[in-house]
Amino acid sequence: MLTPSTPDTPASALWSAISLELQQTLAAPTYSAWFSRASARSLTDDVLEVQVPNEFVSGWISGHFMDLVTSAAATVTGLPLTVSLVVEAGTGVSSAPPEPEPVAVPPRDTLRTDTAVPSPARTPRVAPLNRNATFETFVIGPSNRFAHAAALAVAEAPSQAYNPLFIHGSTGLGKTHLLQAIAHYVTTSTPDMTACYVTCEAFTNDFIEALREKRIEQFKNRYRTYDVLLVDDIQFLSGREGIQEEFFHTFNTLHETGSQIVLASDRPPREIARLEDRLRSRFEWGLMTDVQPPDLETRIAILRKKASRDGITIDDPEVLVAVAMRVQTNIRELEGALTRGVAFALLNGEPLTVELVRDVLSSQYPEDSRPVTVESVQRVVADYFSLSIDELRSERRTQTIVFPRQVAMYLSRELTDMSLPQIGRLFGGRDHTTIHYGHDKIAKRIKEDRSLYNLVQELTATIRRLG
Repeated sequence: MLTPSTPDTPASALWSAISLELQQTLAAPTYSAWFSRASARSLTDDVLEVQVPNEFVSGWISGHFMDLVTSAAATVTGLPLTVSLVVEAGTGVSSAPPEPEPVAVPPRDTLRTDTAVPSPARTPRVAPLNRNATFETFVIGPSNRFAHAAALAVAEAPSQAYNPLFIHGSTGLGKTHLLQAIAHYVTTSTPDMTACYVTCEAFTNDFIEALREKRIEQFKNRYRTYDVLLVDDIQFLSGREGIQEEFFHTFNTLHETGSQIVLASDRPPREIARLEDRLRSRFEWGLMTDVQPPDLETRIAILRKKASRDGITIDDPEVLVAVAMRVQTNIRELEGALTRGVAFALLNGEPLTVELVRDVLSSQYPEDSRPVTVESVQRVVADYFSLSIDELRSERRTQTIVFPRQVAMYLSRELTDMSLPQIGRLFGGRDHTTIHYGHDKIAKRIKEDRSLYNLVQELTATIRRLG
């Protein structure tokens, strides 16, 4: 059963899910400019009221994004839903889009070399920090422990530990969270230090605009005077000779003056195509660390923390397991899947159950229908325990082999339609009683040992995925 902590939890949960859908579609600066200050106000029947800061934003969203918002709502709920925009009380009409919350405090040196009065368009395109992206909210697991430790070391002693720090890994695994956590930590723990988090695309656009408006010295003066510069998606430099030249000099200036540089990419430097060798070598000067897809235990912990943060009580822990089993490689999608299930349950007045979650997620995250074989079970189990398939099938009785063998027997019985004698023949010619014993031993331990249960679930997901 699901218990909302406040009366507006259904509306908030639903808008959170819709927002995640919008972020998957819109460019980050676009989403930030028009939707970052929008919030759920109420949910009545089939109408979700969303509060926006002023009439200008309301009109712009209505004229440019309402079809997208409606589509996102339908994707989340599976039902027709009207999204109504409501302007905050006491706000007038604005003639320009809202200014995003600044990420950076002013640089140490704010000297301008030109005399032009900067217009709003010339404001640095720094991305707003997510207030939840802190070290305290980062869920640590085997897949990200080293990257977290390195990021924390850099935050506690900028330019003293690893400079630059280069974090790489696939999309949605926490790289941005770590970069923003560093920015939060630096600016709150050491107020006299300056930090700037910016995407490589925004840095590039700033540079192009500075060239066009002949403000290149102002651009250099801005980005080369921070104590900590954090650049996300640095792979965006690929093939862009002009911006690579500029970033090369920015990197050198910051490094020579003792500023900390932190970079994030979806691949290591050596795999970024058309990247100048001199930049590649500099990116590898300090420490390179990666983040990997989280294991089952970590995914469950991430979901548990999100539920706590959003004020949602989930009485059946198997709901979290069900979500974690469906979404295995992307943390943003993982959290979005839970939000989608919560929103659907609240909107329809149903309890949040394993069956509901599986049904809601089935279209977006279908279970693999490929048949499982005993051979595929043996291959996955052997790989997990760093054994050979021959060792699993052998007569050896050491504990390092007996336990994995019993796990493989259990999974073979659970995931295939083969009989015990058939399975036995594929385990070195063992009789059916041995397979039955191995299966029962694991089945009994699973009921008492949560870690073993999670291990079996993890192996099951891998087996189904690989076939």
